Amino acid sequence: MMESLLSYFLVSSILFGIGVYGVIAKRNAIRILFAVEIIINAANLNFVAFSRFPPSPNILGQTFALFSIALAAAEAAVGLAIILVAFRAHDTVDVSQLKKLRG
Repeated sequence: MMESLLSYFLVSSILFGIGVYGVIAKRNAIRILFAVEIIINAANLNFVAFSRFPPSPNILGQTFALFSIALAAAEAAVGLAIILVAFRAHDTVDVSQLKKLRG
């Protein structure tokens, strides 16, 4: 099967749609965090696809993807730490319950 740029875009757009659905429809903070990670992976797939295909194949897109993966790992660690502190304080990770927090 011949790979084309369109097939990468199709997979990336499906991943992006799943991620947006997860961010909008879910109430669990951990699921929302995973949905954001899926969106980041969709963007990384686009970076790699653009760097792989002509007119000028180079490693710049792969470099951006690796940098983005490092940032996503840091974001996941900080996000999970915040969710853990919120769970310890309020015994829930439901976002609608955590919106009621007062400063």
